[in-house]
This record gives sequence, C-alpha cells and structure tokens, in this order.
Amino acid sequence: MAAASSSLSSLSSTSSTYKLPPPATSTNLKGRRRHYSLPIITATAPDKSYTAAVAPPPKPDSNLPILKIPGDYGLPLIGAWKDRQDYFYNQGKEEFFKSRIQRYNSTVFRTNMPPGPFISVNPNVVVLLDGKSFPVLFDTDKVEKKDLFTGTYMPSVDLTGGYRTLSFLDPSEPNHAVLKKLMFFLLSYRRDHVIPEFRNCYGELFRSLEEDISAKGKADFGSANEQAAFNFLARSFYGADPNETKLGPDGPKLISKWVLFHLHPLLVLGLPRPIEDGLLHTFSLPPFLIKKDYRRLYDFFYESSGAVLDQAEKLGLSRDEACHNLVFTTCFNSFGGMKILFPNMLKWIGRAGAKLHAELAGEIRSALGSDGGGAPTMAAMENMPLMKSVVYEALRIEPPVASQYGRAKRDLVVESHEAAFRVKEGEMLYGFQAFATRDPKIFDRADEFVPDRFVGEGERLLKHVVWSNGPENEAAAVTNKQCAGKDFVVLASRLLLVELFRRYDSFDVEVAPSPLGASVTVTSLKRASF
Repeated sequence: MAAASSSLSSLSSTSSTYKLPPPATSTNLKGRRRHYSLPIITATAPDKSYTAAVAPPPKPDSNLPILKIPGDYGLPLIGAWKDRQDYFYNQGKEEFFKSRIQRYNSTVFRTNMPPGPFISVNPNVVVLLDGKSFPVLFDTDKVEKKDLFTGTYMPSVDLTGGYRTLSFLDPSEPNHAVLKKLMFFLLSYRRDHVIPEFRNCYGELFRSLEEDISAKGKADFGSANEQAAFNFLARSFYGADPNETKLGPDGPKLISKWVLFHLHPLLVLGLPRPIEDGLLHTFSLPPFLIKKDYRRLYDFFYESSGAVLDQAEKLGLSRDEACHNLVFTTCFNSFGGMKILFPNMLKWIGRAGAKLHAELAGEIRSALGSDGGGAPTMAAMENMPLMKSVVYEALRIEPPVASQYGRAKRDLVVESHEAAFRVKEGEMLYGFQAFATRDPKIFDRADEFVPDRFVGEGERLLKHVVWSNGPENEAAAVTNKQCAGKDFVVLASRLLLVELFRRYDSFDVEVAPSPLGASVTVTSLKRASF
C-alpha cells in the first residue's frame, strides 16, 4: 500500500499505468431495462457420442476438513422477516451474529440479511465472520461486486440521475476503470489544497465547539463535524466555498436526506416499530420525494467541477454521468465516511483517557516543532507513530463501512480457521467487518482499543485492517474494488488528531447511539499547556 503520506502526490502517476478501455458506454438506466437482440446461433451435433468433461469440485488450500455450511433460510418470506426482527430489534446486529456463531459453532453459516421482503429479491447469504474467510470478498477473480454496494438490494438509479455509479460497478464492467481513473484525478489535481483547507475548516469547527461549551457547557460534535467536512471537501476538491453559492450551509442537511433514501432499509431510526419496520424496512421510498433537494446538490457540483468534468470528457464520459458520480463519491462515500469515522474516533480516544491524550499531544507537538515550523506536513506526520497507530486502531475496531458483499463467480471453497466450506456459483457471500477485524485468532485483546497496536512490529498486522474493501497495506487500483480514497481518508483522520492535540491537552465526551456511527457531545476542551 502506498502510505497515506505519499498517496495524494502518487495517485495520478499510479493510475496512469493502466490502459483505459475504449470510450465507455453510458450506464444511464433512467429506470428502464435495456433489451438486446442476440443473433441466433445454430450447431449440428456430431453423430459420434461423447462424454462431457466435468470439472472436479474445488478443493481447500489446506488440510482443513470440508464441512457443510450450517444454518438455513427458514420458510420463504417468513424466515427472512424473522431474521430481520432479530437483527434490528430482538437482538441487534452484534448479538444477531454472536448468537448464531454459538448456535452453529462456526463463523461461517447461512442466514438472511435485511431488508428482506419486499425490498430484497433474495436475502439469502453465506455469512463470513472471521479474519481468514472474510478476504475472499476482495478477490474479484472469485466474487462479483455488481450492484452489491448496499447489499441484498439496490437503491433506485433515479436517486443518481439514472446512472449506476462507480460503487455499484464490478471491475469487469468497462465504466469501472474509467470512473475510478476519474476519481484518482479528483484526488490528485488539487492535492496541495488538502492540508490548508482542512486546517481552515476544522479550525472553524474547534472555535465553534469552544463557543458552545462556554455558552452551554457542552457542544454537539456531530453537526459541527458535518458542516466542517462538507466545507473541507468542497474547498479542497473543487475550490468552491458552499457558503458563497446558492447552496449555502444546506449541504449536510440535503445529503443526510438523500442518503436516507438509499439506506433506510438498513437503519433503525427510533420510529414506532410498525412504521419503521412495516414501511421503511419493507418498501422503498419513492425517489421523486428527494428529487428537488438532490438537484440542488447536483447543480452545486456541476458549477464547481469544471476541470474535473473536462477530464471526464477526455476519458469518454459525458459531463452529466461524471457529475452524478462526483456527487455520489463526495457526498455518500467521502462525506459519509467522515460523518461516521470522526465521531467514532473521538469516542474511542475520549474513552481512553488523559494518559493517551498527553502522549498524543507530546508526540504531535514535538514532531510539528522539529519538522514543519508548527504546521502539519506529510513529513512531520510520518514522525508520529502513536498518532498513526491510533488512526489504524480506530479503523480496525469500528470500521466505518461494516458490511461487504460478493456473489460467487464459480464454485469455490471458503476457509475459516477451523474448517473449509464449499460455496456454489451464484451464492451471495456476506461479511460483517467488525467481527473479521476483531478476530481473536489474529489480534491480541481483539475487543479492546489498543492505541499502540500498530507501532513498530505491529505494522505487520495492517494487512488485517480491511475497512477500505481491501488490506491496508495494499493499494487501490482500477482493477479492484478497494476504495479510491483509502489513503485520503487516512490522511484526513491523521489531520483531525493533529489539529485536535496541537490545540488541546485533553478533552471529555459523552457518547450515545446513532443510526450511523456514534452521537458525540464534547463536554470539555483543555487548552494546550505546553
């Protein structure tokens, strides 16, 4: 993997080593299925009879016993509905999986994944809940990722202008390489603005937190973070300040509503159960209800991304398709990731206490003083091993994207630590990432937040940190599904800790559950004393 410190400067040259396919055909569906006419092919069978060659069943790579995958899907409709009740209400996500591991004495088993009827056509999955079986979901030679970004259902393409965006494409599809190449360009062409704009936007965030704490005794980190994150992404990627456009400060609010239309089948919002489960988990909300709000987002990005859209045309994409992909990448992937990850980081670091805070503050201030004249630089952050480890540990213990899906391209064998299992072509594989990255057979004290886990020799464990749809020590490429902005997310997370601990010795938080990530309230910020 290219380290986060070099990612922004190397993305452009890295991606240029790939040859682009011919100009891509549009993936605009406009809500309709396309029908293709195929030529009729005839053949004459030879008179001589023969026996067709049959491929032998796949074998495990080790001497593990081959077992039948335990579990079942229950009765049609009823089984999926029952599993949905357990997942959302009767047990909750973690207990849903833990109880089935205990029931089947296996980290690989069959079950149904929400939402089920009547949104999912087929909710049946084979679940992978350990660090050994989980990585098969990254192997695009074995699994297909087409239309699986949100799981066993796909939101309407009317939410994205009629296009299947990059996240829903399999690497085998021509547009995947073109669109991912465009995202590498987006990440690289204004890379010099990333650190300055982050400092500006999150400097504003910390000032607002201090004002709220002074006035009210506490400050909501979530809402302040959302505003700072959107402003940072708009200013650094596109050179546009939303507050100086018709969009104004409404970006985060509009994004949250739009994302709800994609993800409501998977969220618990705290509504009365008959409404939430009977409506939001059973039927898709009609996209026309969000069309006006989405258009405001689209117009902002279209007006602000001229250079990126010019590059898209050079790659064979229409400006319209490219812009819808920029909206999705910036708002759903990047903003959504910062909305979930940053509060989670503050939660874990806040709970770790003053000793860790003092160590981080000392390391960060020392590195900034000796390398960079007090301003964060790539070189200075490379001299902060504890800070880097804390970021990786936050990504390990609570990955911002919890679920991964893949459909078996052929019959294959999946191995856990204890056994091997045969999976049939076409079966859906599902991994709950937090179990894979808290595998006690890989990580000591796997369920604990260990700040220095990845310091020194601990770096060898980074191959098991897989929040980005791939190992942390590997690089995103047009040929895989690893997050194009993987190194950008790591860099932004490092910058958050640098800006926090260069200002403050310590802080205190209160944490509550939230439909996405954690709800964090900052109750104190102790200004730097050294």
